[in-house]
Amino acid sequence: MKTRMTIVSIMLLAGSFVIAQAQGKEKIQNYFNETAIQVRATSDPAQKREILNKSVVKMTNALEVVERMNSVPDNDRAGILKLKTSLIEKQHALAGTNGLKRVADEKLNDFANYIVQDIEQANVITISVVTLLLIIIIIILLV
Repeated sequence: MKTRMTIVSIMLLAGSFVIAQAQGKEKIQNYFNETAIQVRATSDPAQKREILNKSVVKMTNALEVVERMNSVPDNDRAGILKLKTSLIEKQHALAGTNGLKRVADEKLNDFANYIVQDIEQANVITISVVTLLLIIIIIILLV
């Protein structure tokens, strides 16, 4: 009976961890989804570009703050670094820097959607629940 209770407890704990991690990833997806909605609602390409840039910069800054924290495990640092690298690459594409072709004005809505889809499909976000929550808190504080 004790063995069965222990196994059930471990399975429930593991299940709740996966759910919490998915919710953390979902919050990051929602952050970029809100950005995409704002971009689509704006007609001026310069404003679209500014909205996208601010969103990417804010997330990158939040990732850098969390990455510098001593309490963040090395596994999480690797996930943060992958996500941050991906976002910096998108920022370069948006601005047309670092050898990348600038995203055309008429493609900004598609680019915003691409960022959301990239985050949704990324296996990059293998970051612990605690670290995901730290990232979300810092984003909220940066508003």
